[in-house]
Amino acid sequence: MENGWKDGDYERPSHFSPHKDDSGKPASLTWQRKLDCKGNMPSMFRLSILELIQLAPTGFRLWQYIREEESKGRVPTFDVLFNKLPVTCNHGIPLGGIGSGSIGRSYMGEFQRFQLFPARVEGTPVLANQFSVFVSRPSGEKYSTVLCAKNPEVPKVEASGIKSWDWNLNAERCTYHALFPRAWTIYDGEPDPELVIVSRQISPFIPHNYKDSSFPVSVFTFTVTNKGRTAADVTLLFTWANSVGGISGLSGDHFNSNMKTEDGVHGVLLHHKTANGYPPVTFAIAAEETDGVHISKCPCFIISGNSKGITAKDMWQEIKKNGSFDHLARDESLMHSKPGSSIGAAIAASLTIPPGAVREVTFSLAWDCPELRFSEKTYYRRYTKFYGRNGDAAASLAHDAILAHAKWESQIEAWQKPILEDKRLPEWYPVTLFNELYYLNAGGTIWTDGSPPVQSLSTIGERKFSLERSKLNLRETNGISHQNDTAIEILERMMSIFEQINNPSVTNSALGTLLLQNGEENIGQFLYFEGIEYLMYNTYDVHFYSSFALLMLFPKLELSIQRDFAAAVMIHDPSKMKLMFCGNWVQRKALGAVPHDIGLNDPWFEVNAYHLYNTDRWKDLNSKFVLQVYRDMVATGDKNFAKAVWPSVYMAMAFMDQFDKDGDGMIENDGFPDQTYDAWSVTGVSAYCGGLWVAALQAASAMAQEVGDSASANYFWIRYLKAKSVYNDTLWNGSYFNYDNSGGISSTSILADQLAGQWYARACGLVPIVDEDKLRSALEKVYHFNVMKYKDGSRGAVNGMRPNGKVDMSALQSKEVWPGVTYSVAATMIQEGMVDMAFQTASGVHNAAWSEQGLGFSFQTPESWNTDEQYRSLCYMRPLAIWAMQWALTKPELTKPEMKLEGMDDHLYSRQHASFSRVTSLLKLPKEEDKGFLQVLYDITCGRFAS
Repeated sequence: MENGWKDGDYERPSHFSPHKDDSGKPASLTWQRKLDCKGNMPSMFRLSILELIQLAPTGFRLWQYIREEESKGRVPTFDVLFNKLPVTCNHGIPLGGIGSGSIGRSYMGEFQRFQLFPARVEGTPVLANQFSVFVSRPSGEKYSTVLCAKNPEVPKVEASGIKSWDWNLNAERCTYHALFPRAWTIYDGEPDPELVIVSRQISPFIPHNYKDSSFPVSVFTFTVTNKGRTAADVTLLFTWANSVGGISGLSGDHFNSNMKTEDGVHGVLLHHKTANGYPPVTFAIAAEETDGVHISKCPCFIISGNSKGITAKDMWQEIKKNGSFDHLARDESLMHSKPGSSIGAAIAASLTIPPGAVREVTFSLAWDCPELRFSEKTYYRRYTKFYGRNGDAAASLAHDAILAHAKWESQIEAWQKPILEDKRLPEWYPVTLFNELYYLNAGGTIWTDGSPPVQSLSTIGERKFSLERSKLNLRETNGISHQNDTAIEILERMMSIFEQINNPSVTNSALGTLLLQNGEENIGQFLYFEGIEYLMYNTYDVHFYSSFALLMLFPKLELSIQRDFAAAVMIHDPSKMKLMFCGNWVQRKALGAVPHDIGLNDPWFEVNAYHLYNTDRWKDLNSKFVLQVYRDMVATGDKNFAKAVWPSVYMAMAFMDQFDKDGDGMIENDGFPDQTYDAWSVTGVSAYCGGLWVAALQAASAMAQEVGDSASANYFWIRYLKAKSVYNDTLWNGSYFNYDNSGGISSTSILADQLAGQWYARACGLVPIVDEDKLRSALEKVYHFNVMKYKDGSRGAVNGMRPNGKVDMSALQSKEVWPGVTYSVAATMIQEGMVDMAFQTASGVHNAAWSEQGLGFSFQTPESWNTDEQYRSLCYMRPLAIWAMQWALTKPELTKPEMKLEGMDDHLYSRQHASFSRVTSLLKLPKEEDKGFLQVLYDITCGRFAS
């Protein structure tokens, strides 16, 4: 499933070989940059004067909130105004597996964007972290250089430090190649004109491998070819600072030690005593000694400050003079760094390469930070199941990676080759498909070992919800017998789960694990940010798009996420939070509502870190939950999963019933941004939320059939047919589906995402929710207007387009391109056989984000860019939706339930509806507070300015 089309669907090219390629050669298709490429610096979006006026109260409340959270030692959800990350356009493939921390690397060779702790990003490069090379020839010629394009910050550092190193790489002759999770840098004649050095970076991102893919490690293999007529003495040097990014290296009390040599693997450990309450980290740098390759070490050198010892300059000169550290004075004592000083370590591989020969040297980098701290809880990362929780695993990780990397590469090649060599695909597509996966490493990802957190006794007994038993006394109501009543069964199961939640023996575990059946594997729990500027874990309306990547590559992690949300549906959290848009206080999470996200400062226990609007009243989240769990059920064939989450599906559907205000079977939006487009209001029946609701009704019917609830299957099917009719009759205008039916300024706009419900229905193997002629007409309209009339199709699909062919400028998000949405629109086109149109649509995202002439978004694809080509929220989750295109191309086999829908007479329907209504009555939200007088007056004033 993960490779695209089945092998039988096409012939492999004649040059395909199941054997491993030349290890020094890049893959057949890669993303490429010269190391001297300056690129185009991304430009951040700016609000118009009117938008600034409209958002001024929200901005003020946001400023207050940020200050309050910081005073409590908590991380604010949004802090782009006061805590801006450095913006560059030189990002490359990051290091490490999944959920174990991430270290970024630029295509110029810098190690940057350190993400070793939850919600902490250190964006600036640590300049002492480098690979370098030294070459000498029998004729006396010598060459040496840091293998990195010179950073303008280097001249500003101390003379005794890295400023003294040879920063003289001719970057114009060096080329970087990227195909996640691997990268190659070719130094062609640099620094010795008769040497070709190829550096290959490998991280263990291996689909369906739930062990090695969790490891915090990367391997660097250097293939050196001597094209000269004389032998070359070569030393490759790996230096690493005892730092976790930023100024952390100066905090003091860090130390380094020698790593035990085993199987020819030598190394140094760097023990970092992290400041400000973060857990400690140990790094390991290692190299493999083989026949002809000699390894030597400098366990500690001074990068800056006044600590005593070998300076960075001394270390460099030692290698430059002797080609190794063998003559270095040995000092086995453990010297701790002083505050204000920073230290590093170095490991060198020395070898002689005869003329015409090729030699290989392998290094590794590992880091061990087993603890994850949230609030007063401590979790442990997934890799600790295999290496322990003691914080002493860095040496073993570095050692094992050197021995295992060849196997990892063969597995990665077996996964990628069929897609890379499929000649029916445009060349940009496989490269972008794989490289967008960078986000599963660099998106703040966390993968726990699945065990309950360690927490203080004061938190274990906390109780957030108790459903009064008086409300559940429904066995005999109005003289009606409730034997085999679905609603009663659901309510009883709800009570069981509530009792477990309130039981102190299980309240200290993340709730999704409660849904695991006996004997089912606990794969751990998975978190990733909506974006590294929007700090909310597992943002669900966005995961709706990005989830295809996990489903295809790591389906067990995808099911884990869905179990968490299924459990969260059953939670009621009455604690109050302040909405940034209006200033009202609302309950954090209502029973039956799917949360916007799984939280930030206390994930799984304090959901809904998002607080711009009240997402209990959003109209897309519950439908998206039902569609995702149904898709995951038919994709994996996991019936235990289906049975475990079915009560939450029923609950989610019942919760939505309150939004059908006129009883016609179709939900209505409430005149504010109550869906994923949270800066673009919608009123009444809408193409986006309405289509999702129609598809969700069909999915709920099919899922009920799978779990043996035939009454609910028939009930939801009848509801589906009714809603489908209203949807089509209300919104279809002859060529596309209107944005909404309110008659407002955007009502007749062409929404690129108008067929989101149909996209998911087809992806799940359900029947279409719209007629084929309408489907094709709407897609053609989106293509010709939102895609081709917007910058000639070179920038993706703009969200909103007016019928006159002009961009809808009525809202911040109507005039934006969302690359993730563009990918999903392309996936919808592929599903309907419009493949050329799909690739033309998606190519605009590649042109904008990934091409050398684009906007500088490579390996940091943002949430959006606008008509002025300014980004909003770099490094964002939704662009993983390119894997929805691969899903559509693959057409995976689905385990669909056999639909045996029986007719339902009016009496049976009424009884089922009465049961359903009793559940909905328990879930009805309280009336929302009215806006204050000043807020109403302000809104009216802004509205007049806007008109």
